[in-house]
Amino acid sequence: MSTTEQRVALVTGAARGIGAATAVRLAAEGRAVAVLDLDEAACADTVEKITAAGGRALAVGCDVSDSAQVDTAVARVAAELGAPVILVNNAGVLRDNLLFKMSENDWDTVMNVHLRGAFLMSRACQKHMVDAGFGRIVNLSSSSALGNRGQANYAAAKAGMQGFTKTLAKELGKFGITANSVAPGFIATDMTAATAARVGMDFDDFKTAAASQIPVQRVGEPDDIAHAVAFFTGEQAGFVSGQVLYVAGGPLN
Repeated sequence: MSTTEQRVALVTGAARGIGAATAVRLAAEGRAVAVLDLDEAACADTVEKITAAGGRALAVGCDVSDSAQVDTAVARVAAELGAPVILVNNAGVLRDNLLFKMSENDWDTVMNVHLRGAFLMSRACQKHMVDAGFGRIVNLSSSSALGNRGQANYAAAKAGMQGFTKTLAKELGKFGITANSVAPGFIATDMTAATAARVGMDFDDFKTAAASQIPVQRVGEPDDIAHAVAFFTGEQAGFVSGQVLYVAGGPLN
């Protein structure tokens, strides 16, 4: 693939929040973007933002934990936009609870979306990257990977994303493919709003409390993460691989 050709990026969980901000940012970087989420119709707003700014985007519905759906989705992206050589594994869900209250379904759902989803998407896309001699994989981890009360499933999944990332970096580097991970701290999204609701707090109060514990004295926004992802997916980041970047407003302890 010539570097003058438009690179195609695929962002999972891109209907809202971090995924949507990342999709829009990558489009601004000149990428054609596949906006993938469980509900294809929910991707319309993200696609509209990209196309209104003159970019190319495609809404794709897919359950990232279903191998058949993943293969179909990636094939569709390759046919309609071009070979996906940039992959951002952002899709995620929360099923927070203390260990003694956590069900097996709570555990399995989080593992399937985060870890199985990242595995299936990476496996499906890597063949296109190998053929192109170029690839960028960015996996979304979290500061919760270091442990967080009420999130045994989520913390384990996000820690797993870091090990997965480092392994991909070792396996795929010889093909011109890098793999890195971005680990957000507190980011104001629908997911953190749901956490506030779970603990019975007003979301604004929840954000204020969180900001007081962050060195830069504010919570993060989805664009903060999109900026980091854009760096890892850029042409100039070819010698950066297997890294975990905490985007959390300062040291976590």
